[in-house]
Amino acid sequence: MQPTLVAVAHGSRDPRALHTALALLDRVRELRPRLDVRLGHIELNEPLLDDTLDGLSGSAVLVPLLLGRGYHVKRDLPAAAARAGHLLTRVAAPLGPHPLLVEALYERLLETGWTPAPGSAVVLAAAGSRDPDSAADTRRTAAQLSERLGGTPVTCAYASAAAPAAPEAVRALAARGHHRIAVASYFAAPGRFATQTAAAAPGPAAAPLGDHPALARLLLHRYDEARRLPLGLARPELVSA
Repeated sequence: MQPTLVAVAHGSRDPRALHTALALLDRVRELRPRLDVRLGHIELNEPLLDDTLDGLSGSAVLVPLLLGRGYHVKRDLPAAAARAGHLLTRVAAPLGPHPLLVEALYERLLETGWTPAPGSAVVLAAAGSRDPDSAADTRRTAAQLSERLGGTPVTCAYASAAAPAAPEAVRALAARGHHRIAVASYFAAPGRFATQTAAAAPGPAAAPLGDHPALARLLLHRYDEARRLPLGLARPELVSA
């Protein structure tokens, strides 16, 4: 029997976040109908991760719906797996960085009507973390997105815990002569941070990644990747391109 795929979302007070996670998991089920797919939250929303794991038997792969390495990926998920002693568990790497994420970011930008052109630039708006690995992952995604946009400059900005904030990043780009600035939303779902950073956009602001089809494929890729690890081994620090 295949291990259960447990997608782990952060949780949000914004009701759209739960709806988005459920829609994404519906896409995953469409891609792999025989796979048992569940949802668990780190905080703020039900079902909480511990409750989801308590209701399972056999084995499970925890796939974080998080975009880079940070405290939740390095500490919270392995701790939850350890508490679920009745299960054989693996913890997958976070979703990013990965080319499928870049493709979703690219298409979300195009959905706004924005296209790369002379004078263009993009602010990649992320949640932010004090973990240097998380910042490195965001910078790597920005570099990949810049390449996908044909060399259009992409600079990182953060909603919390790191600098620069989105308004500062926009001003810095404008000072360098960029007059067509868009904001790419490096968030898995709508919420306070995504709304806050979008408000800084002088031009188009892309929607969060949400239930983009590339995200569903990436979630299954991380699941399959983790299944090849020895049982009980969590290696979220390993990020595959």
